[in-house]
Amino acid sequence: DGDAKILAGGQSLVPMMNFRMAQPETLIDINRLDELAFVEDRGATIAIGALTRHNDVMAHLLVTHHLPLVAAAYANVAHHTIRNRGTIGGNVVHADAASEMPAVLTALDACFRLDRIDGSRTLPAAEFFVDVFTTGIEPHELLSEIEIAKPPSRAGTAFEEVSLRTGDFAITSIAAELHVEEGRIVGARLAIGGIAGAPFRASLAETRLVGSEPTPNAIGEIAAAQIKHIEFFPTPGVSAAYRRDATRALLERTVLRAADRSRRSIR
Repeated sequence: DGDAKILAGGQSLVPMMNFRMAQPETLIDINRLDELAFVEDRGATIAIGALTRHNDVMAHLLVTHHLPLVAAAYANVAHHTIRNRGTIGGNVVHADAASEMPAVLTALDACFRLDRIDGSRTLPAAEFFVDVFTTGIEPHELLSEIEIAKPPSRAGTAFEEVSLRTGDFAITSIAAELHVEEGRIVGARLAIGGIAGAPFRASLAETRLVGSEPTPNAIGEIAAAQIKHIEFFPTPGVSAAYRRDATRALLERTVLRAADRSRRSIR
């Protein structure tokens, strides 16, 4: 009847229950489903089981080698004790707009496999993250895995965020993957988190970056143009102007850093 919740790591659901923001009649504990906890190399992609604990994802050699953006962003995700219990699947299904992993997975065009009794389907990140605390998961579906394409061998990545304290949710965040060849950007994937109901791609900046030289002046102009097309809202303790200026500065910084790493890459 829809009055049930799945319990994975419990690092989001249990606090919501404590504050009476969630009061399900039934909890379905899936922690013993070991087959949902894995990191697997599938050739062109890396698949991560939805029940894989944050710290296990963060430290896995396949992730640190093939998905450096995921590994880097984890330095900003909560604290060790929470990462030791929380799961990547629980985090993305909770879909907090200020959480780091949704922004990273949006930038990387991750795909989400949803299983149900009569089959399964796959949603891209752009359709999975709908709004704050809202995803594209239908009733009677369970997120089973997240699949992420391996980036180009010479891609550079960077993740930056502004938060009140280390480990807190982001006031604003930027996830970037760039590919530079012969002094020009030939590929760019950027996602912005923390400023809207769901993370979203910085499409204007992505388009203008391709073909550009990654110089501070050029990137500054592109970042300003992207920010100009975003409506920022205030939240308690954070003005819209502050969030706008912080986002612009982070966008410049992450693009420059990712471009520099691409130029230096020997992978």
